[in-house]
Formats: sequence, structure tokens, C-alpha cells
Amino acid sequence: MYGIFNDNFPPILDGVALTAQNYAYWLHQKGYDVRVITPYAPDSEDVIKAADYPIHRFPSIPIPFRAPYRYGMPYLSARFMREFRNMNFELVHAHCPFVTGDLAYSVAKKQQIPLIATFHSKYRQDFEHNVKSKLIVDWMVRHIIRFFEKADEVWIPQAAVEPTLREYGYKGHVEVVENGNDFYTPVDKIEEMRDDMREELGILPDETMLLFVGQHIWEKNIGFILDALSLIKDKPFHLFMVGTGYAVREIRLKIASLGLQNKVTMLGNIHDRERLKRIDAAADLFLFPSLYDNAPLVVREAAAMHTPALMLQESTAAEVITADVNGFLTPNNLNDYADCISYLLEHHDILSRVGDKASLTISRSWDNVIEEVVLRYRDIQENYKLKHGIIVP
Repeated sequence: MYGIFNDNFPPILDGVALTAQNYAYWLHQKGYDVRVITPYAPDSEDVIKAADYPIHRFPSIPIPFRAPYRYGMPYLSARFMREFRNMNFELVHAHCPFVTGDLAYSVAKKQQIPLIATFHSKYRQDFEHNVKSKLIVDWMVRHIIRFFEKADEVWIPQAAVEPTLREYGYKGHVEVVENGNDFYTPVDKIEEMRDDMREELGILPDETMLLFVGQHIWEKNIGFILDALSLIKDKPFHLFMVGTGYAVREIRLKIASLGLQNKVTMLGNIHDRERLKRIDAAADLFLFPSLYDNAPLVVREAAAMHTPALMLQESTAAEVITADVNGFLTPNNLNDYADCISYLLEHHDILSRVGDKASLTISRSWDNVIEEVVLRYRDIQENYKLKHGIIVP
């Protein structure tokens, strides 16, 4: 039995939650016994009913000013803890170093099985948003690193993430295991999706559809996007934003203050993956100037639908981008970013060519990724047994 542990899981939507969900789904599809361990979230009953694999949830409370995220409290549920202690895992995989990470470590230690921990996020920036004391933030980062030091193997989703982990103080070995995406679609179907969704969204024939998908938090550099667009607001474009987060109200106010009300539409969270796929297909250019993200799924999902991304040269997330080949890069400068958008608005042939290349080079199916993951799991299990002298009859 494999255990997938994460503090967030659909219906809460972010890249790490979707990664954990795809690990569970594809492991189950390939015939492996898998269990998800995660906190309760409102409407999670619908997710449990839709999944073919068991999802074990424990009590949680909302995290102040960080909706929709929740803080899990597993020890408040005697029933959950009883069920959890009776699970016999072969290997546990933690996608988060907090509550579920601690649970994964505790069961790995007790059952003498390997613990894999994936480093997904730039946690320091999250902490700095809510905690004003540098000493406390430093202590919190050290706590995270102590968790990763206890893992039998540490994974990162792309090589460019390693410097962040080293900066935090981790000195051990890391393995790169890429994320996948579930948006693979035949080209002829993409064209059909594109036309239908553009009509539904009211995109005019001469308009370029820009897209942002992600948490609506300032760390994602959403303010940068809006400031850049304000410099070219006389151009024929329309930006659609998908997601939610603590900054939604402030983003609306900024849109109004910049006079972009008729150029930007906020669609909120979209739980329907098919609908999100169609929106990705409809877009001409995906805007993602985030310096916060490590290996964003949303860029890969857009690429799968032949929509290229415009990112920043300095960003970790841009490691997969070769400028003007499978995406676009600019310096971290508003004028450069705005000028690039302005140029691409008039060169849809370039957008189409680069989008086609992005679909071939950036996106990788979860089916394929999990084939690699299973092989790695088996090797880790064997190495663990040899290292600890565990003899299986």
C-alpha cells in the first residue's frame, strides 16, 4: 500500500493538490493500492465519492487570511487515528512538510518503511506574507529543512528548484522527478474547443485572449501583470483570470484603479477540469511572470493545449522555456513585459508556432510520469531494505 500525504487536496485547488491527486489516481489506475491522507475541506464529500481510491480525511480549521487553506488536526479524531494506525504501508510519499508530513514520518518510522518528501513550494515567501519577524520565519524554514533531512529521499519537480532548497539550508541528495499534466488532447479537438470557448467567453475576432491561472495572491506577481497591461490598454486584448485567494478583493480594486475593467475578467475557481482545459485551448498567450513558483503545473497544462507562456528570465519556473522556441521570456521589467505582449498581439503566427512547440516539449502525461515514479518507488524500497537489513520471507 502506498500513502500519498498532503495538507491540501481537491476540492482545494493548487498545483501541489493536483499533483497529489494525480499521483493517487494514476497509481490506482495502474493497479496499486493507494491511500490519500489529507485534512477535511468543505465539499470534500463530492471528491471522495468521485474517487475510486480511499481518501482519509481528518479534522481541520480554516487558516486565517489564507482561504481556502486549512490547518489539519488529526489527533482530534480518535476514529481517524485508529484507522490510520491500522494501515500497513509499503512506502509513504509526503508532498508537504507540515501536518501530513509529520504523519508520514511517524508512520514511516513506526512501520520501518521509506519516506519520500517532495519539495514543491517556496515556503519562505508564504511565511513572510503572514509573519513579520525574520527570526520566526528563519525558525520556520529550519523546521521545514529538518523534516526533509529525515526523509529517505527528497524529490524536486525540476532541477532549477534545487538552489532554493540549498538556500534554505538542505545539504542532502535530491532527485528530479517531473510533474505531468492531464490535458492531452488531439489537435483537431483543440481547435473545436478553442472556437466554442472563445464564442462562449465573447472574444471578438480581432481580440487576443490572454490568460492567467493560479492562486490570486500577490506572490504570483499578479500586480506586475496588471501594471504591464495598463501600459498597453489601448490594444485589442482581453485577460481572463482563473483562481481564488486572499487578494481577490484587492485585485479587483487594482483592476478598477488602472482602468482595466473592460479588459480583464475574473472567472473565479474552476473545478471542472474539462472546462479549464477548454479555456486553456481558447487562449492565445498565458501570462505567468511569477518568481514564487517552482514548477507550475498551469504552464504545462496551457502548453498541452498549444498555448505558450510569457515568463521572466530570472524565474525558477522558466527553466523549461527556451526563449521564442517553446515560450517567451523577458527581463523582470514592466516595460519589457508590456512590449513583448504588445508585439505578440500583432504576430499570431509566432504565437501559433511557439504554442505548437510548447505542446511537444513542455507537457508530459501523468500516465508516463507515474510509470517512472513506480520504478523509483521499487528501487527505494529495495535500497531501504538493504540499508536497514530488513529480510522479507
